Amino acid sequence: MYYDNECETCDREFGSQQAAIQHMNALDHWGPRFECDTCDREFFTQRSAEQHKDDTGHWEPQFECETCNKRFHTQRSTDQHMDDTGHWVPQFECETCDRSFHSELSANQHMNALNHYKQHYCRDCAKTFRSENALRMHLNSSTHRGKNVACPFCKAALTSASGLSHHLEAGSCPRARNLNHRTIFQAISQRDRSGLLTNKLLTYPDFDAQNIATSATWNGSGYECYLCNRECNTLQGLNQHLNSPAHSEKLYHCPNHHCTGQFVRLASLFNHLESESCNFLRFEKVQEHVHDLITGRQKLLGFA
Repeated sequence: MYYDNECETCDREFGSQQAAIQHMNALDHWGPRFECDTCDREFFTQRSAEQHKDDTGHWEPQFECETCNKRFHTQRSTDQHMDDTGHWVPQFECETCDRSFHSELSANQHMNALNHYKQHYCRDCAKTFRSENALRMHLNSSTHRGKNVACPFCKAALTSASGLSHHLEAGSCPRARNLNHRTIFQAISQRDRSGLLTNKLLTYPDFDAQNIATSATWNGSGYECYLCNRECNTLQGLNQHLNSPAHSEKLYHCPNHHCTGQFVRLASLFNHLESESCNFLRFEKVQEHVHDLITGRQKLLGFA
């Protein structure tokens, strides 16, 4: 007869597992179940195994160094080892590169020195910017975008819609000498019947008007602007200020009804839209429609 229930110690076999258990209980024939952590000895009870390890120091080290493979019996001895060997794993990581530091102060000093704070960081250029908008403008600059906007008249390569608008509004295009900020506003406002981009002015702006200050604007310490009270060191400087965009009429506004942005030049409006500061248009869409808007081949709905 074949018996599949054997005693763990002697050679006896039994017809049932229950009979085998009764036999091993009666004769204490249970096999060793508890091993020493270090040597090959085995024990019938956990208490016997622990007593052996206490007597011989055969406990397996439970505490591991953070860097090397050494193990220790206590956390204190582990810490002492890592102090002596400098084996502590750095806990404070740089937000940008792969370096780690043992203290937050060291990590901050590193990130301050190398501009490695991640919040407004350009990985490609290893540069940090003061604001999200500054970073966005950098990413939309020629450094990353290249010069992919061509003037429709002279084919000059420009970086963005705002750059193209400034090129034309300043009268810099050699093949479109008739274009400047005045003629561009006139053309766009005539097509912008609903006032999507242009402001409805009570009187048409006199682009040729000049503000001329006299020596009477001297207030004892400088030449004072009668519009904003700004002081200039020279009379020429005050006249330049008076005839700058600072006091020009705001001809354009942001097409976003929730934005209050007002702009003297079309280039300034495009710069505002490209910055995505009011989350109205993506940078790419502004570039997509600028040619047709300026040349009159597209309705203004592309900016709606």
